[in-house]
Amino acid sequence: MAVQNEVHARLLTDVATGREGLGPRGVTQASVCPPTVEVKIEVVLPEKERAKEELSPNGKASPIVYKANGTSRHYQLEEHPVALNPYRNVKDVVEASVCHVKDLDNGQMREVDLGCGKALLVKEGGEFYALGHKCPHYGAPLVKGVLSKGRVRCPWHGACFNIGTGDIEDFPGLDSLPRFQVKIEKEKVYIRASKQALQAQRRTKVMAKCISLSNHSISSTNVLIIGAGPAGLVCAETLRQEGFSDRIMMCTMDRHLPYDRPKLSKSMDAHPDQIALRPKEFFRTYDIEVLTEMQVVALDVKNKTAVFKDGFKMEYNKLLLATGSTPKALNCKGKEVENVFNIRTVEDANWVVKLATSKNVVVVGASFLGMEVAAYLTEKAHSVSVVELEEAPFQKFFGEKVGRAILKMFESHRVKFYMQTEVSELREQEGKLKEVVLKSGKVLRADVCVVGVGATPATGFLKQSGISLDSKGFIVVNKMMQTNIPGVFAAGDAVAFPLVLRNNKKVNIPHWQMAHMQGRIAALNMLAHGTEISTVPYLWTALFGKSIRYADLEVPPLPIDLCFAGHGEGFDDVVIQGDLDELKFVAFYTKNEEVVAVASMNSDPIVSKVADVMGAGRAIRKRDVE
Repeated sequence: MAVQNEVHARLLTDVATGREGLGPRGVTQASVCPPTVEVKIEVVLPEKERAKEELSPNGKASPIVYKANGTSRHYQLEEHPVALNPYRNVKDVVEASVCHVKDLDNGQMREVDLGCGKALLVKEGGEFYALGHKCPHYGAPLVKGVLSKGRVRCPWHGACFNIGTGDIEDFPGLDSLPRFQVKIEKEKVYIRASKQALQAQRRTKVMAKCISLSNHSISSTNVLIIGAGPAGLVCAETLRQEGFSDRIMMCTMDRHLPYDRPKLSKSMDAHPDQIALRPKEFFRTYDIEVLTEMQVVALDVKNKTAVFKDGFKMEYNKLLLATGSTPKALNCKGKEVENVFNIRTVEDANWVVKLATSKNVVVVGASFLGMEVAAYLTEKAHSVSVVELEEAPFQKFFGEKVGRAILKMFESHRVKFYMQTEVSELREQEGKLKEVVLKSGKVLRADVCVVGVGATPATGFLKQSGISLDSKGFIVVNKMMQTNIPGVFAAGDAVAFPLVLRNNKKVNIPHWQMAHMQGRIAALNMLAHGTEISTVPYLWTALFGKSIRYADLEVPPLPIDLCFAGHGEGFDDVVIQGDLDELKFVAFYTKNEEVVAVASMNSDPIVSKVADVMGAGRAIRKRDVE
C-alpha cells in the first residue's frame, strides 16, 4: 500500500496539475472508498454520438434507408425501445436508508447494504447515484475502482460505467449495471431498488428484434459479421441496442457460439457452456443468427457477396470483418508429429489437459498464452518446461526486470526455463511426440507440446478483394473502423487503426478490451453515427491466482494477475515502484521521457487511475514517477 500511495502522491503533485446450431446450415438464431483527492484525474468523456444525416423540418433526424433483398427499410435513429418500469412489481422492491447526506463527500463511493443485496452509492457534483456494486465482467468490487467525470472504472480490468445510467461505456464485458432510485429525506439518503436487480448485479440493455426474419432468404442479410469473437458479438448487440431491426448474421469457423477465448489458457478444462459469452436463448431472443463451422474464403465487394468454403454465397449490405488471428506453428523438423498443439479452440485446450495430466509438457513461447498454460498445468502435469528465445518471459511487453521476477515465481512452482534458445526438432515414437530437441543441444522429454509463439492476422482470403491490407496483413481502418470499401468495416485482432494516444499512429492491439470497443464503434458507424474510437488499451493476465494488469498505449497484458494500460511498444526504460521480489509493484514504461504504459501487480487500482489520466489526454512525464 505504501508503494501505491507514493505513486498516487506523485501523480497528484506532478500530473494532475498539469457455436450449437438450429435450423438449416447450422444456423443458430440465435466499505467507503478513499476520497479521489489522492489523484486528481480529469477524463474526457467520449464524444456524443452524432448523426450525420441532416435534420428534417420537424427537428427529427432523417431516417437512414437500408436496402435489404431489394426492399428499402427505414430506421429512425431516435426511435429506441423504452425501458420498462423496474419497480412495477411491489413485492420485488426494497427501500432503505443507507447513510446521512454528510457521510459522503463529492468524489466518494460507498458500498451499502439494503438487506437483500448491496449497492454502490456515489456522490459527485453534489448529487447521489446508486448502482450495482460489482463489475458484470468478473465481479470486481467497484468501490475499489476509480471515480471520475461521471464514470466509475473497474479496478481489475478497466471497464467503465456511467454513474447516471449504469451503462457500460468502455470494456471488457457485455452487460451494464442496474441503476437504483435515490431520494433525500430529512438529510438521510434512501435507495429504492429491485431485489432481483440487487441479486443479479448486471443489466442487459434493451434491444430490438428483427421484424421480418421469416421474409428473408437464407442467402442474404443486411449485416454480415465474419467472426464470432468479442468484436463481432458487441457489434451485433450494439446494433440491436440502437434499435436496428433488420437481419444480422454472424459466421464463425468455430463449433460454438461466442465464448470467452482468453479463458482457454487460464481454465483449460472448461466446458464451452461455462465460458459462453451469451447463452443460446440470447441469440434466439434477439434474432442474432449464427452460422457455425463456416469459413469465408472470398469476398466480392463490388456485388457485396461473401463466398464460403463449401460454395455457399451470402449477399450483404453492411459487412464487419472480425476474423481475428491465426496462431503461428513451429517451423522445425518433426512439426507434424501428434500431440503438438496451438490453443485456439475449447477442444484444443481440453485435449491438452487430458494428455498432459501426469505427463511431461513443453511449452514453446514465454508470452501470455505460453505462460498462462504453463501456470495452469503445473499442478496437473508431471513436469512443465518453457522454451523461449528472449532472456526473460514477457520481455518484449514488460521488460527484463518484470520478466525475471515472474520467472522466479514460476520456478518456485517447479517450472523449468530454457531461455535464449529455440526448438530445432520434435522427435516421435510410434507417431507421437517423445522429445523436444533445442538448438542449444538440450533434449527435453515431452509427451505434449503447446506452441505459443505469436499469431498472424486471419486475412489471407482478402488479398484479392480490394480491401486495403498493410505490409503485415492487417486490415487498415480509420477511426470509425471503416475500411477503404464503403459499407465494409473491420474490428479486433486483424486490424490496424489510428490510436489517439500515439498521435493517430496506425497500430495493431490484440487486446480483448480493444476488440469490444472496436466492435461497438463499427456498429455505431454502420448506423452513420460518425463516432470515432478513443480509448486507452487495457489488458491483464492471471497466473497462480495472482494478477497482473497493464494499461498502455501499445503493450499487452500479463499473467500473474497483472494489469496493463497504455501502448508501450518500443519503450526505452522502465521505472519500478515497489518490490519485484514480493510481486507488489507498479512499472511505468517510458519512451522519450514520457510514460506510455503502466503495469501493476497487487497495486489496484493504480492502472485504472493512470488509464483515466491517459484517457484525458494528459501526459505523465518520466520525472513524475521516478
